[in-house]
Amino acid sequence: MENTSTPTHCPYCALQCGMNVTPLPQGGVEVSERTDFPVNRGALCGKGRTAAEVLSPGVRLTSPLVRSGGRLVEAGWAQALDLVAERLGRTRREYGADALGVFGGGGLTNEKAYALGKFARVVLGTSQIDYNGRFCMSSAAAAGTKAFGLDRGLPFPLEDIPRTGCVILVGSNPAETMPPSLRFFSELRENGGTLIVVDPRRTRTAEQADLHLAPRPGTDLALALGLLHLVVSEGLTDEEYIRERTTGWEEARAAAMAYWPEYVERITGVSVPQLRDAVRLFCAPKAAMVLTARGPEQQSKGTDTVGAWINLCLATGRAGRPLSGYGCLTGQGNGQGGREHGQKADQLPGYRKLDDPEARRHVAGVWGVDPESLPGPGRSAYELLDALGTDVRALLLMGSNPVVSAPRAAHIEERLRSLDFLVVADVVLSETAQLADVVLPVTQWAEETGTTTSLEGRVLLRRQAIAPPPGVRSDLYVLHELAARLGVEKGFPADPEEIFEELRRASAGGPADYSGITYRRLAEENGVFWPCPRNAGRDADAGAGPDAGPDAGMDQVPHPGTARLFLDRFATPDGRARFVAVTHRASAEEPDAEYPLLLTTGRVVSQYQSGAQTRRVAELNAAAPGPFVELHPRLATRLGAAEGDRVAVVSRRGRAVAPARITAAIRPDTVFMPFHWPGEGRANTLTNPALDPTSRMPEFKSCAVRVEVVGPPE
Repeated sequence: MENTSTPTHCPYCALQCGMNVTPLPQGGVEVSERTDFPVNRGALCGKGRTAAEVLSPGVRLTSPLVRSGGRLVEAGWAQALDLVAERLGRTRREYGADALGVFGGGGLTNEKAYALGKFARVVLGTSQIDYNGRFCMSSAAAAGTKAFGLDRGLPFPLEDIPRTGCVILVGSNPAETMPPSLRFFSELRENGGTLIVVDPRRTRTAEQADLHLAPRPGTDLALALGLLHLVVSEGLTDEEYIRERTTGWEEARAAAMAYWPEYVERITGVSVPQLRDAVRLFCAPKAAMVLTARGPEQQSKGTDTVGAWINLCLATGRAGRPLSGYGCLTGQGNGQGGREHGQKADQLPGYRKLDDPEARRHVAGVWGVDPESLPGPGRSAYELLDALGTDVRALLLMGSNPVVSAPRAAHIEERLRSLDFLVVADVVLSETAQLADVVLPVTQWAEETGTTTSLEGRVLLRRQAIAPPPGVRSDLYVLHELAARLGVEKGFPADPEEIFEELRRASAGGPADYSGITYRRLAEENGVFWPCPRNAGRDADAGAGPDAGPDAGMDQVPHPGTARLFLDRFATPDGRARFVAVTHRASAEEPDAEYPLLLTTGRVVSQYQSGAQTRRVAELNAAAPGPFVELHPRLATRLGAAEGDRVAVVSRRGRAVAPARITAAIRPDTVFMPFHWPGEGRANTLTNPALDPTSRMPEFKSCAVRVEVVGPPE
């Protein structure tokens, strides 16, 4: 590769910030600002600035590893792939196709996610595939689909946020999770708008808010119902909008009227005056938004919780109108695209449902297989991991680290160890990869070309900037070679653009329609919002026929993409949004005499997800060297804990030990731990795998614990 600068995108969160990558003459790579991308406008957080450090051969994997004599030893690619294919094939012959599991990741490009889902269903014939994005935004996706008929994280671009009148930010801390996005909220306030933050902790984001509501973890649903009650009782509903653009209002209103302010105060701990202030601020301007993140979503009632916040938007006419609406702040780099193209247990490419006969027919036609050969929906992520070693005997895992990131993590680690065979494809030797029988070193962001889809629904082109180290291959190469060894010679090219062209055909006509998007357009237009069908017609009214190929009518007007959804109609059969009547219920696990406190988890600014990559960057480790436990001063006094003391947090699932951090920024009945670290400070040892009945999201954000002082600071 020439030593020239390549415009591309950050490998971390769903902002997908624009950056330039330049190989240096003396070796190594430089990351620099890219001001032409509208999301970050040149700003990069510490993770983005240091992203190139993980490209170093001294940090990442550069050779396949095969377990021999209990140890992982270097091997050649042919040996490693032959072994993987032999073991997967043997497992299928002895136990059936569903004894094979596939687990993907929200950091995989669209091409990889698409190919992985196709590989599972066409080559392996298994229904047992899901991905770690199930742990990220699945509750918001389920609620959005129920209400609007379509799930896209944000139905409008981030640039709309500063121009609205009020934003309620629920369970999100962008100041630490996606720092370049904080400018949109700062500009909102500079323009005269207001920011309301809902979080049990006074985070860096909450410090910027006009109003901070600190509910007890697990009570966001009651809070939203209480706000809707006040909207109704104070005559602030938009009756014309409700009548013309929605259905189901009477049932939703009746459910909310049971949540009078004093009752909600008792449930949530948020005072009645604060509830009234929130309603006043939200309803005063002409336009407003509600944005949720993992706080309300990672609950065993997450779908209903998000649904209650959507109901608040609908009742006030704040959806499907300019500068208004509900949105989800997606977390993982390709969390949006990763769930659209087939690595989720119940979905086919284009966000089609796997149990829809027409969807099966269309995708099977693109793949050249019999629709009847496609397996049905399989287990969700936690249920798949829980079945390892029993129903599922062998697992192919790409781009995920469930030893650290899964709930009830000690149990999941045991299930991984119990497998007959585990193969992991990853950039680094993660805690999960350390358990594998075969580890395959694969390329990462700057070493490959591919597309991702940001939290805005903007499809982006990541460009290869440097050559990978010798001995490193792409995930697409891995799937190509394994498919051939397992008897499928065609259909799994290693070239990402060739796969994207097939993805275009497979997604055509689906909810997430990419058929009008090409690599050339992505490069020229700085990304394209989906849905983007093949074209916008020969003129304003005409278009290609239903059976035309993805490039049919290239002389026609290309579809511009859809930056803002629902302005004319919602994606439901009748074009109306759906109110869904919901009621509050307790978390799956409430405090009691033995476990009197609540634990909630989250991230810190200098680490990312399971930390598999960021924990290898010296600058980031210096800023965030290890786990900690936040305690309110009153709780610390009761426990006899001082700043820095080692404390144990104990739940029904295990015990985690970390230094105490004493702060008035957290509720006295709640403790907080970040979840980036393995070992004795692993927060997910404690978390509850109780699942939302619709989204199958585990309840990461609330579980009952006790805290014990272990000893003085080390």
